Amino acid sequence: MAISGGKDAALRRPGKESVVPADVAAIRRQIRSFLDSKTPEGLAIGNAKFGVYAFFDYDGEPIYVGQTYESLRQRISRHLTNQRTDAVAMNVLDPFEVAEIEVWPLFALAGKTTKDSVAKTALASAEYTVFEMLLQQSTFKAVLNEGDIAKVEMVVLPQSYRGRIIPDDLYVARKHPDVRIARRAATIANLARVISERDVSKGLRRTLLTQARRLEKLAGDRLKEVSGEIPVGDPEES
Repeated sequence: MAISGGKDAALRRPGKESVVPADVAAIRRQIRSFLDSKTPEGLAIGNAKFGVYAFFDYDGEPIYVGQTYESLRQRISRHLTNQRTDAVAMNVLDPFEVAEIEVWPLFALAGKTTKDSVAKTALASAEYTVFEMLLQQSTFKAVLNEGDIAKVEMVVLPQSYRGRIIPDDLYVARKHPDVRIARRAATIANLARVISERDVSKGLRRTLLTQARRLEKLAGDRLKEVSGEIPVGDPEES
């Protein structure tokens, strides 16, 4: 996905992006570019009021699933930019780990309100269907959601759209396993601290275990790489 304006364009423009580092500004532009992508009908996918979204890490592993009734653009931006969400604040989700996004915009619900029982049921069913689908794709048969997603009737999903949100000039450095190991270990430490200081749900402890398993695999694969047991950068082993 092309990035317009160059790496430092945001730093030359007035406004909030002018005070953030160039790499952060570039990622934000990439996110906006993805959310501005059009459906065959010419609708911007990020403008769907109702929808389901999923985040994937640098190995293509699903790491988080969510739903929104405020618009995909607003919800995803809150997760990944400067507006914190519970998942980020509780150290469940590290935005640094998100390399790709997939969305399922529910344009068929346009005009509905959050009080509409049909819309609420359709949104819950779509989220559960995506959740179950991604669990089957996951190496760990788990994602990082701390809350349980209600088991409801599964449905046929609408067309999904997936894109990478990290610009090419940042992707290689951020994908490096040593960088990711350090970030993941810090996230686990922070999450463990939160758990030790509060009366937390079983789901948050489950998330801690999933993060630990993810760290173990990443560190184990890296050890095999430096030991020469697997080729460096082997996509099947990363």
